Amino acid sequence: MRIETQFDSNYRKVLVAARRARQLQSGSAALIASRSNKACRIAQDEIDAGKIAYVKGDVPVQKPLVEDRGIPILSH
Repeated sequence: MRIETQFDSNYRKVLVAARRARQLQSGSAALIASRSNKACRIAQDEIDAGKIAYVKGDVPVQKPLVEDRGIPILSH
């Protein structure tokens, strides 16, 4: 595993921001001063300031094996 500070997609950035916003709502202290009181905005500001990183595992994505690709046809 390695710690990432740059985001490879906007989707990952949103996921990290959402998780950080939940942490803030649960009582975690903000890492920077923000003009907003909203957890989501504070999380985005922390990410933009480079204060938030995430751990990315080196496990390759595997597709599930599908043995039968056909659709069974039921006859009456």
